[in-house]
Amino acid sequence: MSGFSSGRLLARNIVQTVSKPQFAVPSTPRWTRLFSQSAARLADPPHSSEDHMQQLARKFISSSSEGGDQVASYRTDLGQTLKLKEDVDTEPHHFHVMTHRHNTHITVTKPNRDAIISISAGNLGFKKSARGTFDAGYQVSAYVIDKLHQMGEVKNIKKLEVVFRGFGQGREAAVKVLLGNEGKALKDKIIRVTDATRIKFGGTRGRNPRRL
Repeated sequence: MSGFSSGRLLARNIVQTVSKPQFAVPSTPRWTRLFSQSAARLADPPHSSEDHMQQLARKFISSSSEGGDQVASYRTDLGQTLKLKEDVDTEPHHFHVMTHRHNTHITVTKPNRDAIISISAGNLGFKKSARGTFDAGYQVSAYVIDKLHQMGEVKNIKKLEVVFRGFGQGREAAVKVLLGNEGKALKDKIIRVTDATRIKFGGTRGRNPRRL
């Protein structure tokens, strides 16, 4: 056999070897496989992690009735967690103290912001400049707490938020009453103290100072 003919035979074998497919070609068409995968996704949609955890919890509680102590402890822990979240989310009662150099106003509101009692120093008989004194603020605070006891609202107060506005003498008087003997029924229920004093920001131009 000549060198030319043997070279042709070798080239034919190399071409046949290279042209053979290296991987098995699937018999199913590509569009059919894609359609089946989409149908599978629609039949079993993904769930969020929260829904998945809720389903697991329900399945665990319902299917483990014979577990006894384990299920009881799980339910107890779950109930305590839900109760703790409910306590955090509940809105407290509010004890508003608005004081300035002329008067002291105190308002106690329910969690839905409905007023229970609202009293100022003028309602107790203080006149003119006497309404802004420390003694007026002290008597107003003590009167409000005494009224809450008479109305039976103290037992309904589970949490209390004290809100101050202004820097009058009645501010310190209200603090002394709440921390003293008059406020011992409410002192342990205070969870938050807030300063809601308004701060001037921009606004109209002030008056020129008086010149003498």
